[in-house]
Amino acid sequence: MFETLILILDSTVRLATPLLLAALAGLYSERSGVFDIGLEGKMLGAAFAAGAAAAVTGSAWAGLAAGILVAIALALVHGFACITHRGNQIVSGVAINFLAIGLTALLGQDWFRQGGRTPPLSGDGRFTNIQLPFAEALRDVPVIGGLYSELLSGHNLLVYVAFLAVPVTWWVLFRTRFGLRLRAVGENPAAVDTAGISVTWLRYRAVICTGILCGIAGTYLSVAQSAGFIKDMTAGKGFIALAALIFAKWKPVPVMFACLLFGFLDAAAIRLQGQEIPGIGEVPVQAIQALPYILTVVLLAGFIGRAVPPKAGGVAYVKERT
Repeated sequence: MFETLILILDSTVRLATPLLLAALAGLYSERSGVFDIGLEGKMLGAAFAAGAAAAVTGSAWAGLAAGILVAIALALVHGFACITHRGNQIVSGVAINFLAIGLTALLGQDWFRQGGRTPPLSGDGRFTNIQLPFAEALRDVPVIGGLYSELLSGHNLLVYVAFLAVPVTWWVLFRTRFGLRLRAVGENPAAVDTAGISVTWLRYRAVICTGILCGIAGTYLSVAQSAGFIKDMTAGKGFIALAALIFAKWKPVPVMFACLLFGFLDAAAIRLQGQEIPGIGEVPVQAIQALPYILTVVLLAGFIGRAVPPKAGGVAYVKERT
């Protein structure tokens, strides 16, 4: 049982990583007052760009750079529509999702002729797992060995980056001048403007941060977790990340625990496939695959209390003329 639990928790960490990166990405944007439904599209665009660049260059780092650049470009499109031209933030986010779904399928088929896939990656084209010091030596030690060698060690670089991003985000938001201004502009942009700080520039910096983290999340999917891009490989992870962000009430550390919860549900669902449950029998694969999404709705519907977003969220700021 302990070994099985360790394996499930190991899968939990891997499955929670893209959710965590995307949820933190949304945290920056939404704390500044720019709602972002387009996390899914940015992740998908970054995953394709990373997979394509890594396949062409043979370098995972080139893939990471391409994924981040594409996600930032999509984030700036969202910012241009919503911040500069004061467009509807929900409509803009949905448009980015549709744009990414269509473009990745079209370009994937046109460039590689593999049904929307990129060529399989190997060697330096992928981020490989990192073995922490003494992981092999401690493997056979009861309890500690399993926790250290399986749960903490053996992940790729982007997994560690994702969990390191949690304290970094907390520090940026709550211990820096930029974070103070970012939170203020999401609550009362008029007061920030009165203090002589550019609301537009602050919000653009927030959406750039969103693009960077979405780029890393997409790159993780295609260059670290998988060996190449697959059509529609995000499979709703951007929306689950958004749900985790709301579930955690826009706070970095609760976001991490919410993403781990959803990752655990996903890992448990994978583990339960093909297994017989006493008194029920073998549960259909489709029901198991739907479990994380069903529980997401249930949790959001009745277990978090009232989640109050930033007061200026979703509202375009219009500078008052004197």
